[in-house]
Amino acid sequence: MASACTKKLCTADEAVALIADRSTVASSGFVGAGHPEALTAALERRFLSTAGPRGLTLIYGAGQGDGRSRGLNHLAHEGLLARCIGGHWGLAPGLGKLALAGKIEAYNFPQGVLCQLFRDIAAGRPGCITHIGLGTFIDPLFGGGRLNDRTPPGMVERVELGGKTWLWYHALPIHVGLIRATAADPWGNLVMNDEAIIGEVLPIAQAARNCGGIVLAQVQRLLDEPAPPQQVRVPGILVDRIVIADPRDHEQTFAEHFNPEYCRGSLDLGEWGTSGEALRLDERRVIAARACDELADGAIVNLGIGMPEGIAVIAAERGLLDRMTLTVESGPIGGVPAGGLSFGASRFPQAIVDQPAQFDFYDGRGLDFAAVGAAQIDARGNVNVAKFGTRFAGVGGFVNITQTAKRLVFCGTFTAGGLEVRIADGRLHVVREGSIRKFVRAVELVCFSAARSREIGQDVLYVTERAVFRLTADGMELIEVAPGIDVETDIVAQMEFRPRIGEVRPMAIEKT
Repeated sequence: MASACTKKLCTADEAVALIADRSTVASSGFVGAGHPEALTAALERRFLSTAGPRGLTLIYGAGQGDGRSRGLNHLAHEGLLARCIGGHWGLAPGLGKLALAGKIEAYNFPQGVLCQLFRDIAAGRPGCITHIGLGTFIDPLFGGGRLNDRTPPGMVERVELGGKTWLWYHALPIHVGLIRATAADPWGNLVMNDEAIIGEVLPIAQAARNCGGIVLAQVQRLLDEPAPPQQVRVPGILVDRIVIADPRDHEQTFAEHFNPEYCRGSLDLGEWGTSGEALRLDERRVIAARACDELADGAIVNLGIGMPEGIAVIAAERGLLDRMTLTVESGPIGGVPAGGLSFGASRFPQAIVDQPAQFDFYDGRGLDFAAVGAAQIDARGNVNVAKFGTRFAGVGGFVNITQTAKRLVFCGTFTAGGLEVRIADGRLHVVREGSIRKFVRAVELVCFSAARSREIGQDVLYVTERAVFRLTADGMELIEVAPGIDVETDIVAQMEFRPRIGEVRPMAIEKT
């Protein structure tokens, strides 16, 4: 007799043929980890060959893509999509182009809110009610996360509960869930033992099922025996179709076919190393080293992608990795976060929880320390990381993390666009100034609200290669300057506002 799993087997093309016009499609994954590449690629093939399905709504939490053609880039076609509700957009630039050109309705909501919203939809609740997003461009007072004039308001509302103001992100029906796992057992149960993350596969599957929709799952292989029940991440009762993916469409991340270090822990801290190469003495190292000075013993930490990744390298050099716990919003706890297109994974993690649970912990102020990037900073201390002219990256988990971490450090060079510095004998010299000012009179989008930060009593620093600022009740205050840097010429003259200048200390610079 055929097993329950065998009855559900089909090709990727057969699976996506079940997606009807005007469906709402939820996709799991984080960059490339956990993304159902075989299914999204098949959906693109179907649309390019048949011009259908049409008018889909795409909803997803973490950014899924390689910045070029993989991941959600497959779905960036006018006609295929009518609406997109996403957390991070930068790795699927085609989606951003459609949004900014007004070709689709488009919303940018916090990653953590969206992955938690899947649970609320599954449970039949009216949506996700949270403090995350207050005071930012996602707050209805400041745009409601809408990316163009075509997009109607109303997906998020302000509500009063218990004498406090909250944001209510509305639930919507999920018609199709696109998920992936390592293997399916004879019952169709899904296990994820070789995946770098768990993500939000279960909430997506439950939401689609309870909305009367379908769940399409891709796997690497089939199991001959039932999986240990404690290892099942998605029960077979929730899965409608199972696709065995080509290995090229089921790489562990978009940078690595398979790295066993993402799936096992280690007590040998000397084995950890870091996710990146040693940092040479340049502006990136100066920023990472200064930010690392803020780490405290026993801290639970989140490090953002890009510039903050260097903090883990410095912490390893200083022998600090066993004195703190690094976490990633995708779910890994402990170990060392990976970078680049493997971001979301961690080497030798102590545990991997599902993504909504990780954000439960973050949103409740479980993080002691977070370091994230900053593209624009204004006089009030507000930060923009999402929109730069005609380019839209989105916020991802930035809003959840920056609105809740007890100690927060923004990391970035003082200017951008060709900046060149020279470091010698503990002094820093600007050889060529960047053409783009990052300290501006007003940011394009408020992704981090300084006013909200002051309300909850965060300790906030802004670390650059030449100066350190602190957020105060009066806005930005300059507190440290690198030796070799002139305050008026190299700092104030390169800003669109004059910061408060108090008692300025020398900023530590390593000597060559």
